[in-house]
Amino acid sequence: MKGIYVALALMFLTGSASAQAINLLKGDGLPKTMDEIVKEKEIEDAYKKKMKEIPEQKGSSDPWGSVRSSEAPKNAPAARKSKTQ
Repeated sequence: MKGIYVALALMFLTGSASAQAINLLKGDGLPKTMDEIVKEKEIEDAYKKKMKEIPEQKGSSDPWGSVRSSEAPKNAPAARKSKTQ
């Protein structure tokens, strides 16, 4: 009796797991029409055109740049000597 329950449980678990893996790598399987190809090319061309219109950022991207000073501190602490004996 215990074997029947185990067999039923395995059947239900493997059935739902195999149903989830259907058609994952195949895509939709339908070839693209010429209209779809032309539309994708127009979208790609419009994207490239808009990307060329965006100006280049010349400024620094350092958010702490205004907080830090550009010169070294005048009173730099002396280097610690390690005690080796």
